[in-house]
Amino acid sequence: MNNPVYVGKSVKRIEDLPLIQGRGRFLDDLQLPGLLHAAFVRSPLAHAIIRGIDATAATSMAGVHAVLTLADISPQLSQERLPLQFRSAQLPPNITPFVLAKDEVAFVGEAVAMVIAETRYLAEDAAALVAVDYEPLPAVSDCRAGAAPGAPHAHRGRKSNVMVEIRQSYGDIGSAFSGAPHCVSVSLKQHRGGAHSIEGRGVLASYDVNDDRLTLWTSTQLAHEVRGFLMSMLRLDENQIRVVAPDVGGGFGAKFVMYPEEVAIAAAGLKLRRPVKWVEDRREHFLAAVQERDQYWELEVAFESDGVLRGVRGRMIHDAGAYTPQGINLPYNASTALPGPYLLPAYDIAVQVVETNKVATMPVRGAGYPEGAFAMERLLDAIAQKLEIDRAEVRRRNLVPADKIPYTTPLKTRSGSSITIDSGDFPRCQQLVLDAVDYAGFPERQAKARAEGRYLGIGIGNGVKGTGRGPFESGIVRVGRTGRISIYTGAMPMGQGIRTALAQICAEQFNVEPSDITVIAGDTAVIPHGQGGFASRQTITAGSAVHMASVAVREKVLAVAAHLLEASPQDLEIKDGAVTIAGTDRRLTLQAIAETLAGVPGYALPGNFEPGLESLKNFIPGALTYGIGCHAVEVEVDVDTCAIRLLRYAVVNDSGRIINPMIVEGQLIGGVVHAIGNSLFEWMGYDDQAQPITTNFADYLLPTATEVPNIDVTFAEYPSTLNPLGVKGVGETGCVPAPGAIISAVEHALAPFGVRIGEYPVTPTNLFNLLKGAQPKAAL
Repeated sequence: MNNPVYVGKSVKRIEDLPLIQGRGRFLDDLQLPGLLHAAFVRSPLAHAIIRGIDATAATSMAGVHAVLTLADISPQLSQERLPLQFRSAQLPPNITPFVLAKDEVAFVGEAVAMVIAETRYLAEDAAALVAVDYEPLPAVSDCRAGAAPGAPHAHRGRKSNVMVEIRQSYGDIGSAFSGAPHCVSVSLKQHRGGAHSIEGRGVLASYDVNDDRLTLWTSTQLAHEVRGFLMSMLRLDENQIRVVAPDVGGGFGAKFVMYPEEVAIAAAGLKLRRPVKWVEDRREHFLAAVQERDQYWELEVAFESDGVLRGVRGRMIHDAGAYTPQGINLPYNASTALPGPYLLPAYDIAVQVVETNKVATMPVRGAGYPEGAFAMERLLDAIAQKLEIDRAEVRRRNLVPADKIPYTTPLKTRSGSSITIDSGDFPRCQQLVLDAVDYAGFPERQAKARAEGRYLGIGIGNGVKGTGRGPFESGIVRVGRTGRISIYTGAMPMGQGIRTALAQICAEQFNVEPSDITVIAGDTAVIPHGQGGFASRQTITAGSAVHMASVAVREKVLAVAAHLLEASPQDLEIKDGAVTIAGTDRRLTLQAIAETLAGVPGYALPGNFEPGLESLKNFIPGALTYGIGCHAVEVEVDVDTCAIRLLRYAVVNDSGRIINPMIVEGQLIGGVVHAIGNSLFEWMGYDDQAQPITTNFADYLLPTATEVPNIDVTFAEYPSTLNPLGVKGVGETGCVPAPGAIISAVEHALAPFGVRIGEYPVTPTNLFNLLKGAQPKAAL
């Protein structure tokens, strides 16, 4: 694109006006005549046999229409378990959740039955009256204990809790260690956390007997995939089911999966022939929405006397939870993300994926990449401590240099493609972030604070994030008979501004205001195929598809206008909804051209053109493009209260060519804040019986405005070579380096006490235990 008009500009978001005017249409805003409401009866036990369900008291309540168990809805279903949603994964059978529990519950919060009533209040009251006879079984709470011989089984039918073992390995790891002058080891724990979007999950199902079609509105990140799975589970043809995502109040990965509740509500709507709605409350989100992590890492690093890496080896145990809805993408991503932006000659890690009696773990924002980055950053800090080398310098010596880009690691993505960093400059990005945080001036600030009895620390972290994951995304661009331009896409808006970005990309070809373009997404009725929102992919995939479709429609507009105006296409320009012969007042509006191509009954179209002004394009990425994130953070730790205050935070991010700087900055800041929560606040606690003990925001803490510092964002634009726009994803790169940088800063502040930190979140309680009995050294 030469001399862009809209791309690269901070265009105001076209999504926002209806939202700030209260005209948003979220799932719970939807109302239909005859609507019924559902509440789920959920297991209070982490592991138990279901001996019986007595719904007599519940069904006798006025206003209760049904109490449904798995047996009641089985006639509507083709199978009792959900399908494995990443169909290419080679995993054991029977690991996906049931639509409703059958004869065994495997985590607290598993849905056992659903109550359908006139109001949600009635449904909840009736659910409390459903009596379930449970026989408790031993529960697996810790994945390390679950992997040990003789451990109780998370499911009765399993021979082992170890679901699968994988290995990532390349290079001569034996020689890397046998010839190394130095080695250090670290033990790491990365704790569970949830997505906690402001809007929880929700489903509304309505069957239209006249059209013989089920419509499912759901707060999801993958409308087309939900439709596909429901077609199979409910034995419906694609013409018999439509899935619509209304306004979605955030997803962060937890809505990138079809849940049992979506199938159960759809089946209830078919069975009762009435619209049925369920909206998740916050406690249900804590209990039954997927979470990310726990992971335990035991790592050893071999390195030269100058800090240059020779190899890393170790093992990781990953808590999969009770069920596996999709696959093992989370531990796979984490284990392949460890090398990140660094030159690592040899690597060997064994990964055990272990079932426990907790809710399933799946990717939340970052999808394993923050875990791998944290592991590497902790190793690099350990090297710096061992050799007494500056931590930034250790990183600089190991970063992939610019002259080695594009750089391919020996590892593969889970789809089997190469991990190739196609563009960027890691050393430059690190230097930019050091300058932004005034790294050189920190020793003076620290010394001054120390003289006042205050403890400052500074940390840095680098990371990469694969973005633009396939297999494809679709985009339709259409100029309608009114002359208005519309975009239809399989991409999924969920608050991140994708409608605006797509409108800017399209507007670039037609020279119209982005706000004059209609973007319709999240509706399987308007575009045949789509993959949805995940893996920081949509600007790359949907953006490229819309770009290609816009170019195709523009070329057709110019060709038709040239024919009708008897001019050369090279003499034409498009602006403000019309095609004009340059330097004249002769013009045709887009409306006139669209009307011409709509045809007149009985008459031929002019110029043998195909009817309509429309193009559908699918962009199929050949490989992931990797975004770069470099973070630096300065903290103050109060050693008396164990409070941590973030003083400065700087981000340098390479997200390729930027479509909308305002949106990109917002996404990066959002990713950082998400990671601040993961690093310092968010602790999803379970006791030794796998009972969740943090099920509200009084116990599970999130960062608020008072905890978040000003975040200084610098863009480093290295266009991708892998898509026509040159863009890279940004939705997750803000959270990848952050835990490593934050924990490094806290540890640095407490260096006089000899504190070493191997896990997050670093809560005041954890810090208190680390500092207990420690006395500060007289000097740094």
